[in-house]
Amino acid sequence: MTADVGQPAPDFTLPSQTGEPVGLSQFRGKKHVILSFHVLDFTGG
Repeated sequence: MTADVGQPAPDFTLPSQTGEPVGLSQFRGKKHVILSFHVLDFTGG
């Protein structure tokens, strides 16, 4: 799956800090969301 610049991101769900599921669609039209990916950060290597 790919996302083009300027297009809405596909919906996905991840666990929150408390373990509850949080979906991207929960924020649509309510808040701005920034996706930031840090490949290999926090891996200890």
